[in-house]
Amino acid sequence: MSLPRSKTPRGGAASPAPSHKSYGRVSSSPAPEGKSDGTFWEKVGTLGRKKKAQEVQQVEVEGKHAIDSPGMPKSAEVPPEEYLLEENEERSMIEPKSYENPKLKDLISILIEWVNDELHSERIIVQDVEEDLYDGQVLQKLLEKLTGEKLSVPEVTQSEEGQRNKLRIVLGVANRILGLQRHQARWSVESVHTKNIVSILHLLVALARHFRAPIRLPENVVVDVVIVTKREGVLTHRVIAEELTSFYDDVGMRCERDAFDTLFDHAPDKLQVVKKSLVTFVNKHLNKINLEVTDLDSQFADGVYLCLLSGLLEGYFVPLYDFHLTPQSFDEKVANVSLAFELMMDGGLPQPKARPEDIVNLDLKSTLRVLYNLFTKYKHLS
Repeated sequence: MSLPRSKTPRGGAASPAPSHKSYGRVSSSPAPEGKSDGTFWEKVGTLGRKKKAQEVQQVEVEGKHAIDSPGMPKSAEVPPEEYLLEENEERSMIEPKSYENPKLKDLISILIEWVNDELHSERIIVQDVEEDLYDGQVLQKLLEKLTGEKLSVPEVTQSEEGQRNKLRIVLGVANRILGLQRHQARWSVESVHTKNIVSILHLLVALARHFRAPIRLPENVVVDVVIVTKREGVLTHRVIAEELTSFYDDVGMRCERDAFDTLFDHAPDKLQVVKKSLVTFVNKHLNKINLEVTDLDSQFADGVYLCLLSGLLEGYFVPLYDFHLTPQSFDEKVANVSLAFELMMDGGLPQPKARPEDIVNLDLKSTLRVLYNLFTKYKHLS
């Protein structure tokens, strides 16, 4: 949203005063005729303008980097011994090496893209989850968009106390929606306002799961977190493994790994056999209406074949006006897959272990799970 300000060193030392020798050299040179004695001050002014130009250039470079690299996490520039903590105060930060974790980068990128998609109509663009979400403004707009309700908070707050008060209300609403007590939440007003990226990511992941965001978060994202504590005037630190995402089922709850996880991870050759068997099963029934699947990875993504197949397996033809025959938008495809899921459950199958959005997003593992459930129930049909 806003470009980062250039950082000023703490307690910057004043420039040393010029020595007597320097003054001597300036005054010992006779001023040429037609030149005023203000030549020295003109030089000083010129140096000042050059320095100012350098500072402007530095800000422009930093701004360009921020625009060219949206969403990239910043490395921890302040080592633990530099934390200014009160007695018994505790702070945490991601261990710098964890920022190189591809899964963490993917998680941050996906969450930023999701937030920007949700807030597109507000003309809000998030580039950095730490810098853009800490004051509660973006979180307020995100919750209002997800819930469809207007939050009773000031629109813009400049003071630190005003920001904290706003965050307190916004996070209170988020906790109520998520069904969490304050002590159960893995974020707080203090952690979010101090730009603790771990807390902010926990909050965004929880919201994405609760509201069934049409995104696929990387699973099992674990980062090392450095926790710094001040006890009796001495700073101590410890490192723990923090789990940002786990394995989830279709409603955002944790679930155990299944056979398809094992196939994808350890037996790609057997995976091809499973896909071939499913294609044979699907085509045996779709061929009855002169349809054929050649690409299991993509041909079910719009939901058309799933709707028709669900009806055929139960012995009826799904009317073409019941679904989008040539879906163009993402929402139309999701509607088709949702209808197919309803038809499957009407036929006695349990709710699929996938979301319609996962099928539309070409998540092969989710597609295979749905088709395998159909295969298990209807494989005896001729």
